[in-house]
Amino acid sequence: MKTVNVRDVRNRFSALEAWVSEGEKIEICKRGKPIAWLVPIPHSNKPKLVKPDFAARRKAIWKGRIFTAVEVKRMREAELDGEQG
Repeated sequence: MKTVNVRDVRNRFSALEAWVSEGEKIEICKRGKPIAWLVPIPHSNKPKLVKPDFAARRKAIWKGRIFTAVEVKRMREAELDGEQG
């Protein structure tokens, strides 16, 4: 939870609005004492992001294979082949 003072609410409301729209909760203080919370409205129709399961994908592609140091070096050189710098 982020904490801001009343002056920030007045002068930087667009930043606070962006924080709240991203799901951040904000505590508003006056003279160092909390007086209010600014919280986002829960939306049930908001689509939830599904994070890819990289471990399952890696396992499906490579099974349980472990690469040797020579193979890793060769793959890295192939990735960098043709790049400048």
